[in-house]
Amino acid sequence: MKNIVFQALAEAARVREPVALAIINSVKGSSPQKLGAKALFYADGRIKGTVGGGCLEAEIQRRAVQSLGSGQASTFDLLLDHDFGWDDGLICGGKVRGLILPNAQVVGEKFWAELTEPRIRFDWGIRDDFVIGRALAHSAERWLYQETVYPPCAFWIAGAGHIAQAVAPFAAQLDFEVTVFDDRPALASRQFFPGEVSLKADVWEKLLSLPLPEVPAFGLVVTRGHRHDALVLKSWIQKPFRFIGMIGSTRKARIIFDHFLEERLATPEQLERVACPVGIKIRSQSVMEIAVSIVAQFIDKRAEELARYDSQTSAVSATCGESSPSCA
Repeated sequence: MKNIVFQALAEAARVREPVALAIINSVKGSSPQKLGAKALFYADGRIKGTVGGGCLEAEIQRRAVQSLGSGQASTFDLLLDHDFGWDDGLICGGKVRGLILPNAQVVGEKFWAELTEPRIRFDWGIRDDFVIGRALAHSAERWLYQETVYPPCAFWIAGAGHIAQAVAPFAAQLDFEVTVFDDRPALASRQFFPGEVSLKADVWEKLLSLPLPEVPAFGLVVTRGHRHDALVLKSWIQKPFRFIGMIGSTRKARIIFDHFLEERLATPEQLERVACPVGIKIRSQSVMEIAVSIVAQFIDKRAEELARYDSQTSAVSATCGESSPSCA
């Protein structure tokens, strides 16, 4: 799923349409949006993205449209109390601060297009003189806002059956780079999967020998039976997946895990990265409900992994394919 604000900025740059970019760069207390929330405001009243909705967004829109006329960048500092948001029910009690940048499109189509679909880590920000640009490591410049945008995390799915057919397009919409593997070409086909999902059909021996991409990777094992599930898990557990989910019961997990330990096919630490049954508990019954429970768990694991990475690099938590914002 492309970031719609970056995508709209790239398009505005392409057609040379003036737009104002608003970004929340500080949040204290309760608020309807978080640090890094963005919206793009057009002179004709259109809005792409959101900085909170309701009266908060209406006020920021008013200021953004004014900035398009004046050409002057500005900051805002709004307290969400009874006086500000009673009519719209927006009385969170928090405070939001942000930036309004008219003519943000002039940075160029290439700059915003790279942020729309990053293939490598991309650090950018807004300097204290309101200039937008790449944020270089160890730079002496002062920044009002900085953000790291990451390429999508890999989501490998073993098995192309009905669960995979529901999970794959859903995960692709939520910023995962999805690949489905199966030894049955009739199932691993465009008849069942959209174009944004990569498909690999071959014998399992060849499929399981493929290396992981150089991004955080997550695996889902949903083949046509316990034997194939165990075959895939035996291989994938040796790869640097951040997390692996496997379809099945608690009894199935116990049998397979005990066998792996007895035969020294995996260590207890490796098995800790495997969830079986996969998915969060939402009393799911239908295929789509199961898909929701599975994708929700992978979203949580992705956030957990990126938060761990960010803490190691002194940054704030992030989401693959989205961003890790911070402010000076």
